[in-house]
Amino acid sequence: MPRLLRGIAAAMVALALVLTGCARTPPSAELRYQTTVGLTYIPNVQFSPFYVAEAEGLFTERSVAATLRHHGAQEGLFTALVAGQEHYVIAGGDELVQARSQGMDLVAIAQYYQRYPVVIIVPDASTVRAAADLRGLRVGVPGRYGASWFGLQAALADAGLAESDIEVVEIGYTAQAALTTGKVDAVIGFSNNDSVQFGLAGVPTRDVPLTAAGEVPLVSVALLTTRQHLAANAAEATAVAQAMVAGVDRTVKDPEAALTISATQIPGLEEPAARMRRAPPCSRPSRCGRTPTVRSAASSTRRPGRR
Repeated sequence: MPRLLRGIAAAMVALALVLTGCARTPPSAELRYQTTVGLTYIPNVQFSPFYVAEAEGLFTERSVAATLRHHGAQEGLFTALVAGQEHYVIAGGDELVQARSQGMDLVAIAQYYQRYPVVIIVPDASTVRAAADLRGLRVGVPGRYGASWFGLQAALADAGLAESDIEVVEIGYTAQAALTTGKVDAVIGFSNNDSVQFGLAGVPTRDVPLTAAGEVPLVSVALLTTRQHLAANAAEATAVAQAMVAGVDRTVKDPEAALTISATQIPGLEEPAARMRRAPPCSRPSRCGRTPTVRSAASSTRRPGRR
């Protein structure tokens, strides 16, 4: 654990540098920064703050011409970033540490989610009330990677279980089908997407926290870049981070407007059923359990990064 924490500390060291320049950059007639931000999944409501920032000029008023690039299902999480095709990417802090251990010199410059969004999702009639109850059961994960996989590891460790105490089933992004057909007894998913999808489909489920205390010793989703890019483009990084945070703030203050903007990017979101369920308003982002986007489902799959 000390080694992991050192890795997180090294990766997050640039955060103070980026957020030091918190003064708002005045609008400029010329956009000084041309940049591409990787949104590590298909168009999805979890990226609403970015759609809002783009639509309401929060990037351009900071002199940023930002291209929002969604990743394909088979694309590596950091492939485009390391290749220079993207300059920033949204991904988990745990994935950042793993990438650094593989020689990628990545840093986090701004927090996107406030807390780890991963939970254990079980049928409402399930006897599972805590992670310890998973012993002997089949647990579905997208794969042995990403936030869901790390979340499962944290749950097992907190419950005193080994991986051999459960049956891990790799289900890809088919959580709803896997759970409703009985292929698995529980799935590891996201409270701000998978749980919503089950609700919209009329499938009664419950969210079980990963740990007994409810907190997870993992760093959640953040805005990342390479150390080399940050060193050469500190002012641009500050502007991009500030625009993202401003987008989060606008989304919190007016979720209905955020949904309307997001519907231009997300097929099906304009349908009434997709807008029926959302999180209660959160006026204090620092106290929100996740990115304060609306709890509405735009797709039956999910992940910022490889979940």
